[in-house]
Amino acid sequence: MVSAKDFHDVQDVPDLPGVQPELHHTLEVRDSFGDVRRWHYLDNARQLEERGVEPRGTLLCVHGNPTYSFLYRSLFNEEMLASGWRVVAVDQLEMGYSERTGHERRLQDRITDLSLFTDALGLAGNVVTVGHDWGGIVSIGWALDNRHDVIGMILTNTAIHQKLGESLPASLQLATAPGFLPFSTSRTDAFLRTTVNLSKPPLPREVREGYYAPYRGKARRRGIETFVADIPASAEHPSRATLERLAEGLKSMAVPTLMVWGPRDVVFSDRYLRDLLERVPHADVHRFEGASHLVWEDAPVAGVVSRWLDERLVKGENLRERSVSTYAEQPEYQRLGSLITERASDPATAFEPAVVEMLAEGPRTITWSLLEKRVSQLASGMRAHGIKAGDRVSVLVTPGADLTAVLYACLRIGAVAVVADAGLGIKGLTRAIVGAHIDYVVGIPTALAGARALGWPGERLSVRTLPTIDRTVFGVSTSIDELMREGEQIHALGGGDDTADIDPDADALVLFTSGSTGPAKGAVYTHRQASAMFAAVGDTLQLRPERGLVAGFAPFALLGPALGAPSIVPEMDVTRPGELTASALADAVDELGSPAVFTAPAALQNIIDTAGDLNDRQREALSRVPSFFSAGAPIPAPLLRALRDVLPNAHSYSPYGMTECLAVAAIDLEGIESAGEGSGVCVGGPVPRVELAIAPLESDGCAASTVTTEPGVAGEIMVRAAHVRDRYLMLWDTTRESMRCEGYHATGDVGQLDAEGRLWVEGRLAHVLTTAAGPVTPVQIEKAAESLEFVRRAGVCGVGPSGTQQVVVIYEDPATFRPGKGQTPKPATPERQAAIREAVEAATGIAVTAAFETTTLPTDIRHNSKIERARLGAWAERELAGERSAL
Repeated sequence: MVSAKDFHDVQDVPDLPGVQPELHHTLEVRDSFGDVRRWHYLDNARQLEERGVEPRGTLLCVHGNPTYSFLYRSLFNEEMLASGWRVVAVDQLEMGYSERTGHERRLQDRITDLSLFTDALGLAGNVVTVGHDWGGIVSIGWALDNRHDVIGMILTNTAIHQKLGESLPASLQLATAPGFLPFSTSRTDAFLRTTVNLSKPPLPREVREGYYAPYRGKARRRGIETFVADIPASAEHPSRATLERLAEGLKSMAVPTLMVWGPRDVVFSDRYLRDLLERVPHADVHRFEGASHLVWEDAPVAGVVSRWLDERLVKGENLRERSVSTYAEQPEYQRLGSLITERASDPATAFEPAVVEMLAEGPRTITWSLLEKRVSQLASGMRAHGIKAGDRVSVLVTPGADLTAVLYACLRIGAVAVVADAGLGIKGLTRAIVGAHIDYVVGIPTALAGARALGWPGERLSVRTLPTIDRTVFGVSTSIDELMREGEQIHALGGGDDTADIDPDADALVLFTSGSTGPAKGAVYTHRQASAMFAAVGDTLQLRPERGLVAGFAPFALLGPALGAPSIVPEMDVTRPGELTASALADAVDELGSPAVFTAPAALQNIIDTAGDLNDRQREALSRVPSFFSAGAPIPAPLLRALRDVLPNAHSYSPYGMTECLAVAAIDLEGIESAGEGSGVCVGGPVPRVELAIAPLESDGCAASTVTTEPGVAGEIMVRAAHVRDRYLMLWDTTRESMRCEGYHATGDVGQLDAEGRLWVEGRLAHVLTTAAGPVTPVQIEKAAESLEFVRRAGVCGVGPSGTQQVVVIYEDPATFRPGKGQTPKPATPERQAAIREAVEAATGIAVTAAFETTTLPTDIRHNSKIERARLGAWAERELAGERSAL
């Protein structure tokens, strides 16, 4: 772009993509060495002045190494101007287009330089510091030295502390090696190019060139070298004392703070975020899964910053103080797991089954008395080991007595149980566990091997006591068995009071979503919200203690003990709930007598298909089932009717809910038949203590920020309930968006209410098609296509620009359907294309552009029931553009 030269004023700065020329400024200021030096910086003050806007405050943006003010160009936008924020982004001396002085600047020099610059600029009062990389440390230093002016802090992929003896990130170990340092940083542009190319997908060429432009030539890269050399990894380093001062001083900064993070950073991993949160526990956090070190390039950080400034500093609101659950009718609070103690203490129930495990050698029964003993001893042992209230414990244990004991022991001592089921897959589990900042991992050997191999955080505990070699290989410190024995000894000595006073509004659970609409999100529940959740699910599913529960979707087995009801998981692969057979279900039912049955929606068809394998005993057992439930996706009436042959006396319910609010609405087969045909799938009326509303769809397919309960209005489904989750874990902006309508949780599903107050679900908001005829929900079209006999199941997606999207239908033919990985779709025959077009247009008035046939549609990895419409859309986009590719 520009040859290596000195830059003396703004006219010497080349055109940079995304940077308006009027933003460039220079200022000569005396530096920390007493010399007058020239700074280059970006500043929108003139634009605000031209609009007659008095700034409400200033964002002081400090870059790291080897970037410069160009990193923050996205903050110079219309939204910031309209809201009255001045943005100043500096090029530190020796960096960017600021002066090359020849001095080797230490951390304290940079902090002093910045203070001298802001003094000369007249920057005072209502300052929000913004930092990235090592600029984060400099910005913290400036904030501590000018705390009377600071009203907020924003930190992005940075670090404030490196323990002595702790290894630097591998990338920095190489860069800081004495023999390699000059070669990688100043003699060549290797360090610069490596940093810029960390982003995936790669940054556009003009953006990469924008980063390279001020560093052409060895002399202009000298600042990159000295910046790396100033990393204070050892006690003897000249900047170590300054770093220690800042790390300790940060704890006293009580101003609102936002941390935005790219977890794929090879330099500043989540361990540095965790350290920052220990120092600033009140900080709001938003992690962008998939983003790397240059999070400002990889993710829409500027939008999050703008919304955070408005929420926290303009309106003065805090999401943590206005949870959706506080707006709802509250059930009586019951301490989690208290019914285990009650039933164990009652002679009439103490020796009745609490948990039954279906093992290869036969069923194993754990009574309420034994379960209480295990939970109590484990709670005491965990506390003695150092596990305390607030610690996060990842529970990776096969459903059964062990999992139940670990979960309820965690709840008893106030530790936060993190539940991410194996159905997320290795990558999904890794994202969840790393992102949850786990303190302890309790797992079976397979999980422990994964934890060791993939570098999951947290101290590792096995379930069973392992041989010495295995303990060493897996890095295991102790086991649940050992902790129980320790707890037993504590109790024998008269200790072990495990009835600690738990704050009902403290965190209790982190339940990860299915990941069917993006990376799995951690839904955080407090003890009060979790108690309300168990009550709501128990009321909805009529789970009475005398019935018990067969959980065909393994995580639901944990509900039983909370409700005082025995539970059992059928013999099945818990990672593939859709493969549950009728025989396995019958054997589990037979163990409990006449229990309620819960399964994943995907299991229903397989149960029906394998019913022919049932023997007389198994058929008789299934005939005793009084009620059947399935959640995760609405169940079509034909499937419930077919299930009558398998469960002839069961009252079948199809509850509607989600990880964020497990029970929202419910309907039985009679209710579905009474509702008749509609624009979606009828899921019934709200369950007790739940309120429903709709945020109407706007012309662009987005949902409004106002709600209505008027019937027949299509839009995003909004829920108010005492058992709505508290927040999403370290996803501040996602939480804010889900709470945009005060007092309601935005579900991300679309639908409408009818005149009787019943809810009709019509798909996901993200899958709404914006056609020339207006926005249309996918389920309407899918139902019309599925009315044809050659369509087993259909998935609908939109292709093309918003407002003119073309409708594509991809369907399964019952004659060729097979479970598993589907084939690449092929165009439907002309006759079938015509039949689908006619059926859809007659039902919805929408024109279908193309129809394709496949052996099986892609579904989510947890329930195997939700069609991945986004994946279909991406494939159809390529297909209609003439690019042949696999689905």
